[in-house]
Amino acid sequence: MSPNYVVRDFERADPDVVAGLGEAGVATVHEAYGRRGLMDPGIRPIQQDRTVAGSAVTVECAPGDNIMIHAAVEVCRPGDLMVVTTTGPSTHGMFGDLLATSLMARGVVGLVIEAGVRDTSTLREMGFPVWSRVIHSQGTVKETPGSVNVPIECAGQAVAPGDVLVADDDGVVVVARIEASDVVEAARARLEKEESSRSRLETGELGLDIYGLRGKLEDLGVRWIDRTDDR
Repeated sequence: MSPNYVVRDFERADPDVVAGLGEAGVATVHEAYGRRGLMDPGIRPIQQDRTVAGSAVTVECAPGDNIMIHAAVEVCRPGDLMVVTTTGPSTHGMFGDLLATSLMARGVVGLVIEAGVRDTSTLREMGFPVWSRVIHSQGTVKETPGSVNVPIECAGQAVAPGDVLVADDDGVVVVARIEASDVVEAARARLEKEESSRSRLETGELGLDIYGLRGKLEDLGVRWIDRTDDR
């Protein structure tokens, strides 16, 4: 049997970098990161119009067993975002309003979990944002050891403690902590470029011309004709 650990401390991302990535949002960060880091689309928000970003506290649990989530609460700090995976598929409701109360007391900004959650109406009322694989009321046990703050895989992405997660209505993206500063600068540059394009589009200019797509279509063999009779 492999050893299990609760790692109390790890290096977190710079708070200003985390905030900058959160301001950019998932889609922009994903593009600025070379189209990397995006969790699979089965991880969905239980709420709308919320964006969070935080340093990852990672939790590895056995399916249907949430004892390690309870263990992880103790090591959370303000600004952290909890990321939970299971060692096998699980649709159990592994997280609900009581655990959310504990995390909010520690300043945790949200939860991403590759399993189920329940008490979703109450979670929304509390204002605690969650992204989960499923919503399911099935209960859990507290019997099987796992680990906290070790590298995990969640929804197709590797997540190490301290990596930055950004989550919003478009999904969840993971940025490695050591690359986060570069990515936030690339994201800001992308936002500036998009704002320039938006201004031009608002005047009626076409994306075909702004993005140089007209010539590309011609190179691909697309022709412009006035009527189908002209073919």
